[in-house]
Amino acid sequence: MTALRRDAGESSTGGSTDRRRTEGTERIDDGDSVVYRTVLPGGLRVITESLPAVRSASCGIWAGVGSRDEDVRHAGATHYLEHLLFKGTARRSALDISAAIDAVGGELNAFTAKEYTCYYARVLDADLPLAINVLSDMVTGSLLEPNEVEAERAVILEETRSRATRSPSTTSRSTARRTWSSRPPDAWITTRSSR
Repeated sequence: MTALRRDAGESSTGGSTDRRRTEGTERIDDGDSVVYRTVLPGGLRVITESLPAVRSASCGIWAGVGSRDEDVRHAGATHYLEHLLFKGTARRSALDISAAIDAVGGELNAFTAKEYTCYYARVLDADLPLAINVLSDMVTGSLLEPNEVEAERAVILEETRSRATRSPSTTSRSTARRTWSSRPPDAWITTRSSR
């Protein structure tokens, strides 16, 4: 959707805009579907698209923080936090988070990119309120318990080792290091293997 990509600060005429603070709803029609962009009073941007012929629904929360925002000392912190948000909230244990979405045949996942982190769910349309509730709880109410922080360290380190053996990933990281040598190229913990 070209129109949504322009939302990052570029207007259709090429000029810079600051659309992040404008409250209200904007209709974006790209020919195939209609998308609505709503900005709530607190600045939260909500993008919705309705496809009446489809019974599934997807929702996601994109945090504007990724691996490029990390200094060398904190390389991997964003990805680490991504994992920790699945470990429980004041209202739900890790098992409760997983079971809530699994019980309706949905999918709950996340990923960390260089410029953002995304937490998302895919469910049937009737279960969208549940998915939004679970995601919102994870992002705003995670406990970040010390025992979970330590337990997740091994998972992250194993992902790091696994990723290092994949040739396309290694080539991509090598190119990024040469191009952007002053910043850590990705969000993986690389500084130590154990405490």
